[in-house]
Amino acid sequence: MLWLPLTAAIFLIAGIALGSYISTTDTNLGARHKLNQVFDIISENYVDEVSADSLVEMALPELLKNLDPHSAYIPRSERVAVNRDLEGSFFGIGIQFQMMNDTLYVLEVISGGAAEEAGMLAGDRIIAVDGDNIAGVGVNENDIFSRLRGPEGTPVEVTVARHNSPKPLVFDLVRSQVPVSPIDASYMINDSVGFVRLSKFSDNTFVEALTTFSQLKHLGATSFILDLRGNGGGYMAPAVLVANEFLGPQDIVVSTRGRSMGDNRTLFADGSGTFRSEKLVVLVDEFSASSSEILSGAIQDNDRGLIVGRRTFGKGLVQQPFELPDSSEFRLTVQRYYTPSGRCIQKKYTPGHRSDYDIEVYDRYNRGEIFSADSIPVDSAEIFTTRSGRKVYGGGGIIPDIFVPSDTTGVTSYFIKVANAGLLRKFAYEYADLNRDRLNESENAAEMLSKLPSDYVLLQSFVNYANTKGGIAPRWYYINISAPLIVNQIKALIARDILGLDGYFEVVNANDPVVQEALKQLRNGGADFPLTDKHD
Repeated sequence: MLWLPLTAAIFLIAGIALGSYISTTDTNLGARHKLNQVFDIISENYVDEVSADSLVEMALPELLKNLDPHSAYIPRSERVAVNRDLEGSFFGIGIQFQMMNDTLYVLEVISGGAAEEAGMLAGDRIIAVDGDNIAGVGVNENDIFSRLRGPEGTPVEVTVARHNSPKPLVFDLVRSQVPVSPIDASYMINDSVGFVRLSKFSDNTFVEALTTFSQLKHLGATSFILDLRGNGGGYMAPAVLVANEFLGPQDIVVSTRGRSMGDNRTLFADGSGTFRSEKLVVLVDEFSASSSEILSGAIQDNDRGLIVGRRTFGKGLVQQPFELPDSSEFRLTVQRYYTPSGRCIQKKYTPGHRSDYDIEVYDRYNRGEIFSADSIPVDSAEIFTTRSGRKVYGGGGIIPDIFVPSDTTGVTSYFIKVANAGLLRKFAYEYADLNRDRLNESENAAEMLSKLPSDYVLLQSFVNYANTKGGIAPRWYYINISAPLIVNQIKALIARDILGLDGYFEVVNANDPVVQEALKQLRNGGADFPLTDKHD
């Protein structure tokens, strides 16, 4: 008992000495000391008063951008907005809107939201919120977001102008949870093929995707087209779960590798997937990234389905969020993704050269990769094989099994002018608004299209509209070249107003070369699995 205090003291002194030794042998100690010293010198000697917080806010992004293109600092003020899209829901009134002519137009009323229950309709123009006018020059879209969204259960008064109402309509709404669906559109292209457009991998992606695929299967789908074009990714887990629905037991979905062995892991399918018998074509492009590439790579390397489109973005770095004491956050790259064949998804980058990395997709246009498969860079040292022995390539992104170039048919200087001026959208909305009662009787896109005038009349009406409302004079040589594209865009945008995004994609996909190639492959057996190298 007498020796116990002495023994404890000895261990305490030894611990302090050991900690001091470790800290002095830390290889980063000199750099940390130098950084602190510079900070102190600035604080004590700089000619003007300096805010320590502002210095840190400016320094952190610069520090992280010298690591890799995806490690990033997120200030406290931006953290909620950055994470909002991936959270699966928010509190608001339940509408999708767009600003046109300095007026907020309701594009879609979300099912189950406060706006639907109160009787708001697509086509309504919101002119005031809580009595404050929001129509006119200088209206800020972010300000409108903040006015319409708010804590659950709080009231908001919305004043609406409607095409068939002589007086403004006032709706007293109570903000409620509004689900943000990652499914942009889903419908049956024909009797056996279901189309699903997936925009992001968020908290609710797996549940929404499982429900959507199941509904299409119930309607008779024996094949699926999964459109991941423009899907920039999100969370990894939903992509793994969606892949699991199509893969067999013990099929590799994805591997991650980090700095130490403890960071390395491989995820396998468990064989419980609901859609293991249905054929699958996945559509990708240069803006399909991250989780989209995990899913595409898993399908391709397991020879489970066909990848159609253009080379994906090439984002294969895994970020882990670290919350700082002031509720800001930085996301640090801690692992890399690898497809089942062992390919690293991440394209090449040079630390500290973020601008080169950011314009890489633009460079693809300059070197012709978007228009020709022969221009896709292939690294002969990065050749891998799928389960059945098909060659696939690493070096960045997923190279599709079937390449479809970017379609520029009909794109002329006239089309670019009217599109950039927003005249296609405005004309389509005004036409839908004037004919809304009649068009609203349509149950599907085909029925709605049958109610529209002939292509010639629609085109002539638009050209006159662009001339009088937009000041863009007719140039019939270019108009005739662009006529099919202009008319199809107008029809799709009218369908968007009347039927929602399902109607929009139903019209657009009828002339989309990537979707049509997918349908061709399904008809000709190109997506029969396990895949081989033979495609028509």
